Amino acid sequence: MPDRVDAYASAIFEVAKAEGSLDEVADELFRFTRIFESNDELRNALTDQALPPEKRQAIVEDLLGGRALPLTTSLISFVVAAGRGRDLPKIVDQLVERAAAEREHVVAEVRAAVELTPEQRQRLEQALSTNLKKDVEVKVIVDPSVLGGVVARVGDTVIDGSIRHRLDQLKESL
Repeated sequence: MPDRVDAYASAIFEVAKAEGSLDEVADELFRFTRIFESNDELRNALTDQALPPEKRQAIVEDLLGGRALPLTTSLISFVVAAGRGRDLPKIVDQLVERAAAEREHVVAEVRAAVELTPEQRQRLEQALSTNLKKDVEVKVIVDPSVLGGVVARVGDTVIDGSIRHRLDQLKESL
Protein backbone atom coordinates (compact mmCIF):
# COMPACT_ATOMS: atom_id res chain seq x y z
CA MET A 1 0.00 0.00 0.00
CA PRO A 2 1.54 3.36 -0.99
CA ASP A 3 2.06 5.87 1.78
CA ARG A 4 -0.01 9.03 1.95
CA VAL A 5 2.76 11.26 0.56
CA ASP A 6 3.07 9.04 -2.50
CA ALA A 7 -0.70 8.90 -2.90
CA TYR A 8 -1.00 12.70 -2.82
CA ALA A 9 1.96 13.14 -5.20
CA SER A 10 0.47 10.60 -7.61
CA ALA A 11 -2.97 12.19 -7.50
CA ILE A 12 -1.60 15.69 -8.08
CA PHE A 13 0.59 14.37 -10.89
CA GLU A 14 -2.39 12.77 -12.63
CA VAL A 15 -4.62 15.85 -12.25
CA ALA A 16 -1.95 18.24 -13.55
CA LYS A 17 -1.10 15.89 -16.42
CA ALA A 18 -4.77 15.50 -17.37
CA GLU A 19 -5.14 19.30 -17.37
CA GLY A 20 -2.14 19.61 -19.68
CA SER A 21 -0.19 21.82 -17.29
CA LEU A 22 2.08 19.35 -15.50
CA ASP A 23 5.33 21.27 -16.10
CA GLU A 24 3.98 24.64 -15.01
CA VAL A 25 2.11 23.24 -11.99
CA ALA A 26 5.18 21.28 -10.86
CA ASP A 27 7.33 24.41 -11.17
CA GLU A 28 4.85 26.60 -9.26
CA LEU A 29 4.44 23.97 -6.54
CA PHE A 30 8.23 23.68 -6.24
CA ARG A 31 8.64 27.46 -5.84
CA PHE A 32 5.76 27.72 -3.36
CA THR A 33 7.15 24.86 -1.30
CA ARG A 34 10.58 26.49 -1.02
CA ILE A 35 8.90 29.67 0.29
CA PHE A 36 6.78 27.54 2.63
CA GLU A 37 9.92 25.83 4.00
CA SER A 38 11.81 29.08 4.57
CA ASN A 39 8.97 31.09 6.13
CA ASP A 40 8.15 29.99 9.70
CA GLU A 41 5.03 32.16 9.94
CA LEU A 42 3.55 30.76 6.72
CA ARG A 43 4.48 27.17 7.57
CA ASN A 44 2.99 27.49 11.06
CA ALA A 45 -0.25 28.99 9.72
CA LEU A 46 -0.73 26.35 7.03
CA THR A 47 0.03 23.44 9.35
CA ASP A 48 -1.92 24.69 12.40
CA GLN A 49 -4.65 22.11 12.93
CA ALA A 50 -6.37 24.52 15.34
CA LEU A 51 -7.13 26.81 12.37
CA PRO A 52 -10.20 25.75 10.42
CA PRO A 53 -9.40 24.34 6.96
CA GLU A 54 -11.27 27.26 5.36
CA LYS A 55 -8.90 29.74 7.04
CA ARG A 56 -5.81 27.83 5.84
CA GLN A 57 -7.30 27.73 2.33
CA ALA A 58 -7.98 31.48 2.47
CA ILE A 59 -4.30 32.09 3.29
CA VAL A 60 -3.29 30.09 0.20
CA GLU A 61 -5.83 31.97 -1.95
CA ASP A 62 -4.57 35.34 -0.67
CA LEU A 63 -0.96 34.41 -1.39
CA LEU A 64 -1.40 32.79 -4.79
CA GLY A 65 -4.62 34.18 -6.25
CA GLY A 66 -3.69 35.59 -9.66
CA ARG A 67 0.02 34.77 -9.22
CA ALA A 68 -0.23 31.06 -9.97
CA LEU A 69 -2.41 28.86 -12.10
CA PRO A 70 -5.82 28.27 -10.52
CA LEU A 71 -5.00 24.55 -10.56
CA THR A 72 -1.81 25.11 -8.54
CA THR A 73 -3.71 27.19 -5.99
CA SER A 74 -6.47 24.56 -5.77
CA LEU A 75 -4.00 21.72 -5.30
CA ILE A 76 -2.15 23.49 -2.49
CA SER A 77 -5.47 24.42 -0.88
CA PHE A 78 -6.58 20.81 -1.08
CA VAL A 79 -3.42 19.48 0.60
CA VAL A 80 -3.53 22.15 3.32
CA ALA A 81 -7.27 21.67 4.00
CA ALA A 82 -6.72 17.91 4.28
CA GLY A 83 -4.29 18.56 7.13
CA ARG A 84 -1.25 17.51 5.07
CA GLY A 85 0.55 20.86 5.10
CA ARG A 86 3.55 19.35 6.90
CA ASP A 87 3.90 16.82 4.09
CA LEU A 88 3.77 19.45 1.34
CA PRO A 89 7.56 19.53 0.70
CA LYS A 90 7.76 15.73 0.42
CA ILE A 91 4.66 15.57 -1.77
CA VAL A 92 5.97 18.27 -4.10
CA ASP A 93 9.47 16.78 -4.27
CA GLN A 94 7.97 13.43 -5.32
CA LEU A 95 5.75 15.18 -7.85
CA VAL A 96 8.68 17.11 -9.35
CA GLU A 97 10.78 13.94 -9.58
CA ARG A 98 7.93 12.07 -11.22
CA ALA A 99 7.25 14.90 -13.69
CA ALA A 100 10.94 14.97 -14.65
CA ALA A 101 11.04 11.18 -14.98
CA GLU A 102 8.03 11.41 -17.30
CA ARG A 103 10.29 13.38 -19.65
CA GLU A 104 13.24 11.05 -18.89
CA HIS A 105 15.03 13.80 -16.96
CA VAL A 106 16.52 14.06 -13.49
CA VAL A 107 16.00 17.10 -11.29
CA ALA A 108 18.88 19.30 -10.16
CA GLU A 109 18.01 21.44 -7.17
CA VAL A 110 20.19 24.51 -7.64
CA ARG A 111 20.81 27.12 -4.98
CA ALA A 112 21.92 30.51 -6.26
CA ALA A 113 22.24 33.93 -4.65
CA VAL A 114 19.94 35.45 -7.29
CA GLU A 115 17.36 34.20 -9.76
CA LEU A 116 18.99 32.83 -12.90
CA THR A 117 18.17 34.22 -16.32
CA PRO A 118 16.70 31.79 -18.85
CA GLU A 119 20.07 31.75 -20.65
CA GLN A 120 21.97 30.98 -17.43
CA ARG A 121 19.49 28.24 -16.57
CA GLN A 122 19.86 26.70 -20.04
CA ARG A 123 23.68 26.79 -19.89
CA LEU A 124 23.61 25.23 -16.42
CA GLU A 125 21.23 22.48 -17.58
CA GLN A 126 23.54 21.74 -20.53
CA ALA A 127 26.67 21.67 -18.34
CA LEU A 128 25.05 19.41 -15.74
CA SER A 129 23.61 17.13 -18.43
CA THR A 130 27.07 16.76 -20.00
CA ASN A 131 28.75 16.22 -16.63
CA LEU A 132 26.21 13.70 -15.33
CA LYS A 133 25.46 12.08 -18.71
CA LYS A 134 21.74 12.47 -18.04
CA ASP A 135 19.11 14.97 -19.16
CA VAL A 136 18.89 17.44 -16.28
CA GLU A 137 16.04 19.76 -15.38
CA VAL A 138 17.09 22.67 -13.14
CA LYS A 139 14.90 23.91 -10.28
CA VAL A 140 16.35 27.08 -8.76
CA ILE A 141 16.12 28.10 -5.12
CA VAL A 142 17.25 31.65 -4.42
CA ASP A 143 19.53 31.48 -1.37
CA PRO A 144 21.48 34.66 -0.54
CA SER A 145 23.83 32.67 1.73
CA VAL A 146 25.41 31.20 -1.41
CA LEU A 147 26.89 34.70 -2.03
CA GLY A 148 27.57 33.92 -5.71
CA GLY A 149 27.91 30.94 -8.00
CA VAL A 150 25.67 27.92 -7.51
CA VAL A 151 25.30 24.74 -5.51
CA ALA A 152 23.61 21.94 -7.47
CA ARG A 153 22.22 18.72 -6.00
CA VAL A 154 21.12 15.82 -8.18
CA GLY A 155 20.11 12.92 -5.97
CA ASP A 156 23.12 12.27 -3.73
CA THR A 157 25.55 14.19 -5.97
CA VAL A 158 26.42 17.74 -4.86
CA ILE A 159 28.38 20.11 -7.06
CA ASP A 160 29.42 23.18 -5.08
CA GLY A 161 30.57 26.06 -7.26
CA SER A 162 29.60 28.74 -4.78
CA ILE A 163 31.76 31.65 -3.68
CA ARG A 164 31.03 30.65 -0.09
CA HIS A 165 32.57 27.21 -0.76
CA ARG A 166 35.61 28.78 -2.40
CA LEU A 167 36.05 31.17 0.54
CA ASP A 168 35.81 28.23 2.98
CA GLN A 169 38.48 26.37 0.98
CA LEU A 170 40.71 29.45 1.00
CA LYS A 171 40.21 29.85 4.75
CA GLU A 172 41.22 26.21 5.30
CA SER A 173 44.35 26.56 3.17
CA LEU A 174 45.44 29.63 5.13
